[in-house]
Amino acid sequence: MAEFSAAVYQNEFLPEGGTDVHAIVTITARNAGGAGQTGAGDAGEIIVVDTSGSMEDAGVAAARYAAAAALDQILDGVWFAVIAGNHQARLCFPDGYSAAMVRMDPSTRAQAKASLNRLYADGGTAMGTWLLASAQLFDTVPTLTQRHVILLTDGENQHETPEQLSRAIATVQGRFQADCRGLGAAWQVDEVRRIAQALMGTVDLIPRREDMALEFESLMRTSMGRGIAQASLRVWAPQGAEVLFVRQVAPTLEDMTNRRQQLNPLTGAYPTGSWGDEARDFHVAVRLPAKAIGAEQLAARVQLAVGEEVVAQGLIKAKWTADDSLTAQISPEVAHYTGQTELASAIQQGLAAKAVGDDTTATSRLGRAVQLAAQTGDEAATNRLRRVVDIDDAGTGRVRLKRHVDRMDEMALDTASTKTIRVRK
Repeated sequence: MAEFSAAVYQNEFLPEGGTDVHAIVTITARNAGGAGQTGAGDAGEIIVVDTSGSMEDAGVAAARYAAAAALDQILDGVWFAVIAGNHQARLCFPDGYSAAMVRMDPSTRAQAKASLNRLYADGGTAMGTWLLASAQLFDTVPTLTQRHVILLTDGENQHETPEQLSRAIATVQGRFQADCRGLGAAWQVDEVRRIAQALMGTVDLIPRREDMALEFESLMRTSMGRGIAQASLRVWAPQGAEVLFVRQVAPTLEDMTNRRQQLNPLTGAYPTGSWGDEARDFHVAVRLPAKAIGAEQLAARVQLAVGEEVVAQGLIKAKWTADDSLTAQISPEVAHYTGQTELASAIQQGLAAKAVGDDTTATSRLGRAVQLAAQTGDEAATNRLRRVVDIDDAGTGRVRLKRHVDRMDEMALDTASTKTIRVRK
């Protein structure tokens, strides 16, 4: 039986005239079970493999091995399919005619592995087409409550316009989750990250072909450990209040504000996707009408709901006081994740400026990133930044752009920018 808990970290004291309340809400799930195994409904998995010409024979051979490793992790009873993607989306398994997902068992696993031998490198890249084909496949199994895609690409989306990709993303948003991986140095991080963030998934770099199998195996094992489907964060705020934003801040950064689904005039629901045995931190900010000194108010009620059942709840409070020693305190959790959010933005802005030759902005933003990484104790980010800049003084953010930087090091810094370290509570 799954168990859930919620904990709230904040400074609830506001000065006279104060309006904004910030809190970190940690939701923890235990005993989540396996995908499609908890009785809540069926689970579906689709593996999308880039088979464009740029993959070449060696890349497709490695992708076959990686897809086979992922197939080995899919639990019996889970619905699945494999798509070969280039400028089209070709159903690799089940082959051709049925165009419908099948349940995993020893026989279909063996057939799916055999079908991978038909993959070959040819054509261009149209990721929006791959996404639309995945949605159509999921629709062949109406009972699915959990839908997940692993998507691999090694290049830019050259055979669709940005507008076509945007329309495809909008069409499939909310219909499945997608973990996206880019192979090598020829793909565009911003492009793939846009897909992953819209589809409540992750984006990361696979540096070498021989790394693919381990990554696919890990992604699928994680997905199979998510026994909780269709969870959402519900945020209630009182009459006259405004929810400024809702963000997931650990283990990765995701701005959830625009996902809001109105449940009633005072409550919004923010889809979080499926869960396994894990903890996630959320930053919730609410603006209240200012009240008199001594007043107290419930600023927000934050709940995790699985389907229609509320399984965990945390309360965010506000108290107005004239005591400066109370209002001046900053919640360590709020301060930490505010820094981590700014760190991600500084890295992405710095790399974008560097890409267009704006060295002044790139130096300034990457210097700020170095400073924030030092302040938040993010040693991994500091080490990745060292591959792009020479650090003269981390405390003040004084850096110099390296003259020669490996493209893969820039991409590793970019893809990891949304990964956070958890605050020490």
